[in-house]
Amino acid sequence: MSGDNVVLARNTDNAPKSDRYAQTVAFSHYNNFSAQLPLDPATGKIVAGGAKEQAEQCLKNIKAVVESIDHAMTDVVRITIFVKNIKDVPAIDEVYKTFFTTYLPARTVVAVAALPMDALVQVEALLTNGEGTIPNAPQSGDLIKYTNNTHNAPLDPMSTQIVAFSHYSNISAQLPLDPETNEIVVGGVAEQAAQCLKNIKAILTSIDVPIDDIVKVSVFLKDLSDIDAVNEVYTRFFPDSGIARAVGYMPARTVVEVAALPMHALVQIEAVVSHGDGTPPQAVEDRHGLIVEANSTDAAPKCKFSTQTVAFSHYNNISAQLPIDPATGKIVSGGVVEQAEQCFKNIKAIIECVDHKLEDAVKVNIFLKNIEDLDAVNETYATFFPGAPARRVVGASTLPMGALVQVDAIFGNAEGTPPIV
Repeated sequence: MSGDNVVLARNTDNAPKSDRYAQTVAFSHYNNFSAQLPLDPATGKIVAGGAKEQAEQCLKNIKAVVESIDHAMTDVVRITIFVKNIKDVPAIDEVYKTFFTTYLPARTVVAVAALPMDALVQVEALLTNGEGTIPNAPQSGDLIKYTNNTHNAPLDPMSTQIVAFSHYSNISAQLPLDPETNEIVVGGVAEQAAQCLKNIKAILTSIDVPIDDIVKVSVFLKDLSDIDAVNEVYTRFFPDSGIARAVGYMPARTVVEVAALPMHALVQIEAVVSHGDGTPPQAVEDRHGLIVEANSTDAAPKCKFSTQTVAFSHYNNISAQLPIDPATGKIVSGGVVEQAEQCFKNIKAIIECVDHKLEDAVKVNIFLKNIEDLDAVNETYATFFPGAPARRVVGASTLPMGALVQVDAIFGNAEGTPPIV
């Protein structure tokens, strides 16, 4: 990888280890954590008890990793909670509040079809990394974390609407709530999707950021067959500005069917946003006017609703890849091994089109139709990602085009993106 930034993978004996992934992978100003299962690190087994006990163990494991790299839980900027049963969320929140007592990160909560090892809960974290990863040269020192809420979007007692650090802003997943009533809007999935995006736009407007500064969107759908209706609404919001329309800019995107969403919502939308101004004390010349670089290649499947990779500052955000042969536009023949291989080939083609390589991966997210297929996928995975980036695996009862597997990823972008000249 070009430039001076390095991918820094670390592990501690105080949290569960795996030869498939690192507990945390730092690059530039962020630490990307692998999703933590409720495993006792001493035994490698799921802890006794229900969702509350399992959530506590997940968060203990995260805290152990956080402290092992000389950070604190107040350095967490985003938490993602995957549950088997959405009704367990209130019990999980009781534990959650004991780990975040003075500050609340951005947050996403979804119920999924299955989790590895039949767990009831899995928790993932994204942390700041103020010192950066340029060897022997502090990049910016103790950067400030910015948090913001606006009454023009729904307020949640368990999360902050948007948390900015360095050159990225992380928005809590938005439900289709009317901010005046805090209730789900009237109508079906189209109306709900529009409200989710309105809430995201309101949050961004409150910090003077346009919606076209979004680099990655994750759409969580209760019923995947609703995607056409969501897409119709989606194109009303993206692209938004004249400049974005001129180039046809669409953020990177992942669409996942979930088992359930909070408040019985039909859709929930999460966004990651570029933050060109950075957070102090970054020098003005290091932070103003950075360019969002969007790229696609014919060597991987294209989608009119997303860009294959969107780079901003020191990260490349990859759209979720299905096991589609780019030459035919169809799912490859074979089972989950062949499909996983095609997903990884597509990611490889995308990252190579921007002069990077698979070793630059900092995080890989795998969505499986059958969680029992994980061992088979792992065999193929190891041939593409021997460096063991951070990882998340969840089960989804349905994937687009009837696929058995879908994969998205985050890569380092050592050279960064240039400022506007």
